[in-house]
Amino acid sequence: MTHYKNNKNFRVAVCLAVFLTMLLPAQSWAHAILVRSQPAKEVELTEAPKQIDVWFDDKVGSEFMALAVIDSTGKRVDNKDVAQETFNPAHLYCTVQPLPPGVYTVRYRVVSIDSHIVTGKFQFTIKAP
Repeated sequence: MTHYKNNKNFRVAVCLAVFLTMLLPAQSWAHAILVRSQPAKEVELTEAPKQIDVWFDDKVGSEFMALAVIDSTGKRVDNKDVAQETFNPAHLYCTVQPLPPGVYTVRYRVVSIDSHIVTGKFQFTIKAP
């Protein structure tokens, strides 16, 4: 009976298989993380933005995506037109109505590539010029 542990060819084949497996790209199974926004989190602006942009660390699904801008009274002030950039599925954006000075909360919801729903929020402030 042949023992594979002592077979030099078997050991070389196992080492080669392990090496080749390490060369393959690893698939990410992490939740999407907000990495950037425009306006930025907690920023104070003197001019109101016309559009809100958010970027995640990986592409997100187009189903169930949401991006809403809420003023300090709880009124939604975006145009309910959230869209995903065609050539960068990690980027969502929406337009907003003309915004007076005040504090605004941006709420987002996306589906990560691992199929988990990710939600979050951040604020920005518009100061009078």
